[in-house]
Amino acid sequence: MNSEKARTNVQQVAFLGLGNMGAPMARRLLAAGYGLTVWNRTASKAGSLAAEGAVAAASPAEAVRDADVVITMLADPAAALAVADAMVPALRAGVTWIDTSTVGPDAVRELASRLPAGIAFIDAPVMGSVDRAATGELLILAGGETDPVAPLLAELGSVTRCGEVGTGAALKLVLISAVIGGVALVAESLRLAAALGLPPELTRSSLAASPLGGLVGRAFATDAYFPVALAAKDVSLATEVVGSPVLEAVREVLVGRSDLAGEDLSALRA
Repeated sequence: MNSEKARTNVQQVAFLGLGNMGAPMARRLLAAGYGLTVWNRTASKAGSLAAEGAVAAASPAEAVRDADVVITMLADPAAALAVADAMVPALRAGVTWIDTSTVGPDAVRELASRLPAGIAFIDAPVMGSVDRAATGELLILAGGETDPVAPLLAELGSVTRCGEVGTGAALKLVLISAVIGGVALVAESLRLAAALGLPPELTRSSLAASPLGGLVGRAFATDAYFPVALAAKDVSLATEVVGSPVLEAVREVLVGRSDLAGEDLSALRA
């Protein structure tokens, strides 16, 4: 048994939400030696983890019943609130709930408000795609007290402590909006270059050498997966907070590309 895990008394983890991000995150915890119970609304998605040694639960309440730590990775505020309604009555005193979903600070505070005394809550949305989830290189933006679960979070990536509950969710909206907007801008720049008759490789290499270099890399990524539909959801959460003509325009582009809803954000180049 890992001495760090013994020191923090975290032995049993419940992981709820086994989508493109949740599954590789859960798999890392299983490989690190944590006892793992998993749940997903589409039960078949738990199959591969169960084959590797996790316990598949039939409901959120069953998943969290014996957990020391609960981790959720859910698609949107509605899903997070629905799972909270199902699992909160089954949480044991002393449990820590880490929500890694991107749902915005208002939803995070609503989730935290539903918890009884004796349950710790951390909002910890992540930056990074499926490739970084698999290798444990996510950037974890944490609001709340992370010290008791620091070894567990270290299996998933590096932690930026943001402040009180809700601040991690707030910073995630700032960062992800900048990335999504930047990738959309790169896509528009490529279309402009094509209309001007510039060679594609010249345009790409020149953009890559510019201050937009990192965003160009993301626009051409082949090992990442962030569906356009989820990008639209994230930008919508941001535009609900503050009026932003630029982000509103980006949101309209994303929502208008229903043909790309399930494709990675890089498909905006098409």
